[in-house]
Amino acid sequence: MRHFTYQGLPTQVTFGTGTVASLPAVLEQQGVRRALLLSTSRQAEQARAATSSLGDTIVGAFEGATMHTPVEVTARAHEALMASGADGVVAFGGGSTIGLGKALAVRGGVRHIAVPTTYAGSEMTPILGETTAGRKTTRRAPEILPHAVVYDVNLTLGLPPGISGTSGINAIAHAVEGLYARDTNPVMQLVAQEGIRALAAALPRIVANGGDVAARTEALYGAWLCGMVLGSVGMALHHKLCHTLGGSFDLPHAETHSIVLPHVLAYNAPAIPEAMAMLRTALGDQDPAGALHRLARQVGAPRSLRDLGMPEPGIETATEQALENAYWNPRPLERAAIRDLIARAWAGDPPVANESETA
Repeated sequence: MRHFTYQGLPTQVTFGTGTVASLPAVLEQQGVRRALLLSTSRQAEQARAATSSLGDTIVGAFEGATMHTPVEVTARAHEALMASGADGVVAFGGGSTIGLGKALAVRGGVRHIAVPTTYAGSEMTPILGETTAGRKTTRRAPEILPHAVVYDVNLTLGLPPGISGTSGINAIAHAVEGLYARDTNPVMQLVAQEGIRALAAALPRIVANGGDVAARTEALYGAWLCGMVLGSVGMALHHKLCHTLGGSFDLPHAETHSIVLPHVLAYNAPAIPEAMAMLRTALGDQDPAGALHRLARQVGAPRSLRDLGMPEPGIETATEQALENAYWNPRPLERAAIRDLIARAWAGDPPVANESETA
């Protein structure tokens, strides 16, 4: 058995159907007496309805959460937090809102309770990504991790099929990189493999029938596990590249992950035989990169970075940025191959066969 270090995440997790009703008890356990409710403008009404049981504990609301957590939005939210006198935030929504909750918790020293409504997994990580002047940077620290998470399957039933699909593949990306992370361990590899299996099996069923409660339960369970992986071990080229693309070209987070993941996996495949074997088992396919590319099509994810609005000259910009600031990856970063990877993702081409591992 190889040597490894495993550090469990201390977040309190409540999982099930109808669990949003437990929010008053969760806030009491966390010592929160006055909470600021966070959401996007689109989810503001749903957030108010879902947290109505908190009554006067909600002392204010900020409804301007935005993807990639721009620092200027965080500054406005922090003003609202200070004005409300809240000692906690309830972040209701996906990665954009939960990212804002993390930023506020770190700046204001308040408790953070996350109520996820997508499969993004941000709620299970001590990672904060923020965007300043079009550049997204990330940092990891224990105090960034939300203090409690309430998973309620009912809150995902209205998630549109397209968003469900891309959000789920975004979660799968966390676990795929976790399988071969430099600091991975047998515990996280098992969690990653199970999370990938659950999501890959559930997402097509959800796209076919968004009201399939069993599939929704399986997907949310898988997203929780994949989020644990992202929060427990380091990432590599895939996440670096997606952060670069999202921050530089204002591309939607989950859709970008869905497009890029098969290409990065194909690039790294020759260097990660153990992870590829685990992926074959989890996906039930001998070509994991191809399987993830086909899954993205099956769930209706956008086909290309071009479809998301990335200009063709951005291929060169993204290539240069992906090679800045040395970071670990199982396969050395080769400029020509990285550029080709990005160009194929921009065009919507499938991952090339000679990038994939041979069985």
